[in-house]
Amino acid sequence: MGGRTRAGWAAAALGGLGLLCALLGAVMIVAVPPFMRQQVLKNVRIDPSSLTFKVWKDLPVPFYLSIYLFDVLNPKEVLVGRQPQVRELGPYVYREFRHKSNITFNDNDTVSFREYRHFQFQPHMSRGSESDYVSMPNVLMMSSAMMAEKKSMALKMLMTLGFSSLGQHAFMNRTVGEVIWGYSDPLISLINHILPGMLPLKDKFGLFAEFNNSDSGLFTVFTGVKDFSRVHLVDKWNGISKVNYWHSDQCNMINGTSGQMWAPFMTPKTDVEFFSPEACRSMKLIYQEAGAYEGIPTFRFKAPDTLFANGSVYPPNEGFCPCLKNGIQNVSTCKFNAPLFISHPHFYNADPSLAEAVQGLHPSEKEHSLFLDVHPVTGIPMNCSVKLQVSLYMKAIQGIGQTRQIAPVVMPLVWFEERGSMEGEPLQAFYRQLVLLPKALHYGQFVLLALGGLLLLVPIVYQIRTQERCHLFWSRDKGSQDKEAMQAYSESLMTTAAKGTVLQEARL
Repeated sequence: MGGRTRAGWAAAALGGLGLLCALLGAVMIVAVPPFMRQQVLKNVRIDPSSLTFKVWKDLPVPFYLSIYLFDVLNPKEVLVGRQPQVRELGPYVYREFRHKSNITFNDNDTVSFREYRHFQFQPHMSRGSESDYVSMPNVLMMSSAMMAEKKSMALKMLMTLGFSSLGQHAFMNRTVGEVIWGYSDPLISLINHILPGMLPLKDKFGLFAEFNNSDSGLFTVFTGVKDFSRVHLVDKWNGISKVNYWHSDQCNMINGTSGQMWAPFMTPKTDVEFFSPEACRSMKLIYQEAGAYEGIPTFRFKAPDTLFANGSVYPPNEGFCPCLKNGIQNVSTCKFNAPLFISHPHFYNADPSLAEAVQGLHPSEKEHSLFLDVHPVTGIPMNCSVKLQVSLYMKAIQGIGQTRQIAPVVMPLVWFEERGSMEGEPLQAFYRQLVLLPKALHYGQFVLLALGGLLLLVPIVYQIRTQERCHLFWSRDKGSQDKEAMQAYSESLMTTAAKGTVLQEARL
């Protein structure tokens, strides 16, 4: 009996442990999702105590700016009305360093900051050097000519003389470094004298001159500490809540975030929206598909077909007009009135006639579409590639001899890609804390339930086995006694009686 008692106690103990495991599993199923949600909400808001504050303040993601320039192969033919022919030069790759400064927390649940950027050329990642020469439209001269189209003939004649005296032509041949980061040009002084206030420039002009060692404006965004529904959304940019570049309230709205993080708990119905100072507008990306980056689940967002559509194709974009053709956006109102347009590179997803008008363009979804891969639980981008092209509208201007007989054309100048992906220790830390830990807790609750169920079976099985043993024991004892009695009786019948023994008749 002592052995069976100890076994019974062990079975009971295992059953109690099983009940405890099952209860813990059930509690985890109920408690873990809200707990994880609270942890995410706590750690993605803009607060010095949150886990992601350091990531937000100084992005650990290495960003690269890849610049491609369009080299015009036949500038003389273009001057007499022929079709332009271009070849793509690059990429010229720069490591982009970003850091936030002047971080100020305000009383209305917002934080203000400026994000500064500087670039370092990466020769080993580039195809070519900054000393390469490129033939391109003279943006300053052609922009001035276009803006003077409706001015008096006397002014245009004066501009023609000024251009001639300064040696200005419709096309220029300069180094890649000059075109990107700026070059000194006496034409800047002439333009500021003839058309005061037209250029925000003093001495140098370059396609990316305003980006290096500068910031993209004063952003004020919601921290999400008091009202999480507005976390990361832009409240104001440079002190204003909407821009005044466009012709409708909807187009002038500053929507979305500053383009670095978004609200967590995304679904396939979520849109990614951000305000781009470079594009002078808010841009919205739509869900494309679910995927993974280095084992981390992501949602991929892409640009909708209507992003740069003109007003006749997509009425909400009417405020961005005057428009030319579908797929390019006029940004002259925010680029010192120069006839500049932005689009996808090589006029991808635009009116086919735009690419057909310039020899050497090959639009491709794989090469020229933009995307963001975002971790849907936290709203933190894992991998991104933002691509834009800047083009110049050119044509002959009567009265300005330098424009000769140029046929109207949207001439691509440059396209660039800003890309970044999380890697190294930040990626490993992100994976451990926001992927492995939730996954372990998720599966742990079911393991505890299963283990609890198995341990709860131990006392039940033990009880069944004990009852079976008792039944067999009693059945065996009773059968043995009956057998012994029958054997004794049979032996007594078969034994010969002794002499003198009186046998009695058996009666019923």
